[in-house]
Amino acid sequence: MRIDPALAETLRLVGEEGTLEAAARRQHMTPSAASQRVKLLEQQLGQRLLVRTKPVRLTAPGEVVVRFARGHALLEHEAGAELGLETQGEQPRIGIAVNSDSLATWFVPALADFAREHDAQLELQREDQDETARLLTTGAAMAAVTSAPSAPPGYRSLPLGSIVYVAVASPRWRARWARNTTGPVGPDVLARAPRIDYDTSDDLQAAWLRRQGVDPSLAPRHLVPSTHELADAVVAGLGWGMLLTMQAEPLLARGELLALGGDSVTSALFWQVAKTPSALLDALTDTVLETARRELQQP
Repeated sequence: MRIDPALAETLRLVGEEGTLEAAARRQHMTPSAASQRVKLLEQQLGQRLLVRTKPVRLTAPGEVVVRFARGHALLEHEAGAELGLETQGEQPRIGIAVNSDSLATWFVPALADFAREHDAQLELQREDQDETARLLTTGAAMAAVTSAPSAPPGYRSLPLGSIVYVAVASPRWRARWARNTTGPVGPDVLARAPRIDYDTSDDLQAAWLRRQGVDPSLAPRHLVPSTHELADAVVAGLGWGMLLTMQAEPLLARGELLALGGDSVTSALFWQVAKTPSALLDALTDTVLETARRELQQP
């Protein structure tokens, strides 16, 4: 039994949008028509593809069909371009999930290099590791930068290198909390001085504190959910934080930040990309890997 690409496309949109109504609007049809298309596809394949909750949830077979729909749309566009067929000015869409720190530093230049040579609409989705896996399995993304080494079914995982974090604080933070000390800041200061976390799930600063013999629950913390703004907050003296070396080094050189000592923290990154045979995905992968070799710490 073949998979009808038009019906699979409707299922893909339903999975991405979360409701039949939103998917129907994107295809300029009624919600009833979208529902009937999904039901027809389920009948043809003999499997349940969608759990009609709010929001809807794809079943495991539904995720397979959505990955097919994503790949089919990309291949159809590439074939049309090679044949010189009219594409009505539309460019293929490639969804990419990426962690916040990569998005704020090295990843956008990689995409700019890719876009100078290739036509595609890149849809970036800033997500954590757990959400990245969901975006890949549902087909909402065809590629991802993640710290998870293992890729979902239908994707391959390639090592990119590592990003490195160092503990830093501003001179005004040190003057407020450690003015009578020299050299590395000790556990007594770290236990009472504020740190800055990205959000409530950010364990980076807490892990570093444990290495210094400090219980993270004893120290106050601020939450700043943006890589750029978190660095700005550290420079302003709101608290100390773990910054990427590519962020911290110029600030350290200018004296706007001071190193707190202790070990740096290294996080390995991986590029997970759909196995769909696509010239565009291959070119994107080559560009991302090349940029990563220049910008990230390599083994």
